[in-house]
Amino acid sequence: MIDPLSQVIQLLRPSAVFSKGICGAGRWAVRYGEFGQAGFCAVTEGRCHLAVDGEAPVVLEAGDFVLLPATPAFTMSGFEPAPLRHIDPQASLSPGREIRYGRQDGPVDVRQFGGWFKFGSPDAALLVSRLPRMIHVRGVPRLAQLVRLVGEEAACDNIGRDFILERLVEILLIEALRAAPGHEAGPGLLRGLADARIAKALRCMHGDMERSWTIPDLAREAGMSRSAFFDRFTRMTGVRPMEYLLSWRMAVAKSLLRGGDIALDEVAGRIGYGSASTFSTAFSRHVGIAPGRFMRMALAEVDTARARPMAG
Repeated sequence: MIDPLSQVIQLLRPSAVFSKGICGAGRWAVRYGEFGQAGFCAVTEGRCHLAVDGEAPVVLEAGDFVLLPATPAFTMSGFEPAPLRHIDPQASLSPGREIRYGRQDGPVDVRQFGGWFKFGSPDAALLVSRLPRMIHVRGVPRLAQLVRLVGEEAACDNIGRDFILERLVEILLIEALRAAPGHEAGPGLLRGLADARIAKALRCMHGDMERSWTIPDLAREAGMSRSAFFDRFTRMTGVRPMEYLLSWRMAVAKSLLRGGDIALDEVAGRIGYGSASTFSTAFSRHVGIAPGRFMRMALAEVDTARARPMAG
């Protein structure tokens, strides 16, 4: 069975960059500025407050896992009033010993392990917008175990480190997203997949992109009337069905073009266009440049990135 969530994660191309331990004791409160990269943490001991901008504040407990796909500004604190310490996330990325907030001696009130990772896909903003702003999962021990594995691998310099980290972070993301209560999420992919009928339509779109899907086709697959399907899909995912299908097709097309070893007519066929010219017109309208030029620019970026280490 096609899994749209796994496909989106693979296309995001996540890779771990930074992780470390954080603890707090006594009176403490920290305010992190907006970061934009994906952040995560697993609470391994104790409790604390977390208030993410735009979301209801929550109390984190041992065993909790939090994922912020785009990490807006947030405040984390203990349970006693304390002056707010402002932290620039860009300036606090150096790995090393555990960070401790508040009282510097004695037992801690909370201990967690967390960090952030980046998405390699230039379409990350579009794909992340399909995910919830904050995912709070409780009672899934394997998430904490995965975070530990990510941290251990990120801290070493063994052969195959980057490949293993990419796979671990992919698994971490999928585990977190499938453990999240989709029916409580805002409009987006997770909420759409939590609805049995809309999930069936999403799997059709992802599983058979070569087909020229129409609203009647998708409504029939979902077992709904056209108008009811259109309204429900838009309400659940936040976008209209054909808009979702187009954005997904173009994200896949850009991923294929970045490889540089595939003809335009093959790309067109894989994502449901009858000819290279029809695909080129649609791609140019959606992306702003022709697919051939997009491919050349992507290959040039790869060559530049490969040459950087040698330049030093």
